[in-house]
Amino acid sequence: MRLVVLGGGGFRVPLVHSSLLGDPARLVDELVLYDVDPLRLKGISAVLDRQAAAFDWRPRLRTTTSLEDAVRGADVVFSAIRVGGLRGRTLDERVALGEGLLGQETVGAGGICYALRTIPVAMEIASTVDRLAPDAWLINFTNPAGMVTEAMSAVLGDRVVGICDSPVGLCRRVAHALDVPFDRAGFDYVGLNHLGWLRAVRVNGHDRLPALFDDPVALTSFEEGKLFGASWLRTLRAIPNEYLHYYYFARETLAEVASSATTRGEFLLSQQDQFYSQVLSAPDALALWETVRLERESTYMAEGRAVADVGERDACDMDGGGYEQVALRLMASIGGNHPASLILNVRNRGAVPGLPSDAVVEVPCVVDGNGPRPIATDPLPEHAIGLMRRVKSCERAAITAAVDRSRDHALLALGSHPLVDSVAAAERTLDAYITAFPTLSDLKP
Repeated sequence: MRLVVLGGGGFRVPLVHSSLLGDPARLVDELVLYDVDPLRLKGISAVLDRQAAAFDWRPRLRTTTSLEDAVRGADVVFSAIRVGGLRGRTLDERVALGEGLLGQETVGAGGICYALRTIPVAMEIASTVDRLAPDAWLINFTNPAGMVTEAMSAVLGDRVVGICDSPVGLCRRVAHALDVPFDRAGFDYVGLNHLGWLRAVRVNGHDRLPALFDDPVALTSFEEGKLFGASWLRTLRAIPNEYLHYYYFARETLAEVASSATTRGEFLLSQQDQFYSQVLSAPDALALWETVRLERESTYMAEGRAVADVGERDACDMDGGGYEQVALRLMASIGGNHPASLILNVRNRGAVPGLPSDAVVEVPCVVDGNGPRPIATDPLPEHAIGLMRRVKSCERAAITAAVDRSRDHALLALGSHPLVDSVAAAERTLDAYITAFPTLSDLKP
């Protein structure tokens, strides 16, 4: 199988490569890395070469800066691009904060702006894949993953699948807190990307999750329990995805972010600039990468932990399972026609009552040689489906804005978002984003 990674110079590519090296089936025999930055490709290739030194086999590795060259004849395409780079992310954050709004990468104003400039590029990628690799599956990691996957599905249909590691990480942590085997449990998870709830953990037909709500020590022993607190989790009778902290504790999180000297994007920009400037001359490129990765993971969602006053992230909370492992299982299930159950971002097709059939949702799916099929879910409580509907309407307005270059739809996406409390602020934010990003200057009323 030929696997193509778009954004092949990205920092997390060695996680994918490591999973391929450890795959006993050797599913992927050729790995093609595409990136617009040749220096990043060289840096990551040095890390991959060091990784492979400990193995007696590796996939053939090829790098390219040509999208068409990369995609032609691919079996599977991973899309993991960042339009505007980390400097773009810092602008997403700072512009919103300047109006008293949250500028997180995938949530609120920042997520909408990121989608506005990413979706046009994603659509070009989808068209290129459709033309040059019509039988390929596209697995999307590019954020905001739900919006980007939904936009690309207009070209690729069900052959584009979105992946996020947050749900599987949550499920692993809850299984550990319940002391049940992860591989034997069934997880009732439903939502949108970065907005979902774990509602049941079934083992031998019995839901074990209620027992967790009766045990305050176990309930607060893992990341989400610490972030949300036992009282709120018992009220919800569900475990939210960590990103819902931005909604449930919006005021406190915004205050914490605004008071910090640097944003998450600024931290990562400084860290990544330093890494890529050092990696080619480092005595051990892999060791340098591992050190930087550990720092990156340990500081993830730091503002949420600061609000909850729970200290540093535990090592067990950083072992989420990884999007690269989910992707490998997905490829193995499709390529080998081996049935599996995975939480994925796919078209709804009636699985979640109350949302459009073509809206992309994040739910458990049965996967085989014909790809993923969403599993129907029980109706959500009104507070949950109400939030999902409102956020989904903003996402769909943002997709329309990006595809049709419509300023009115961009403003609708921003002004109606639950984390944006002022249309006037939304309009000023949109104008500032258009000024900051020349690619948005063609948005028309």
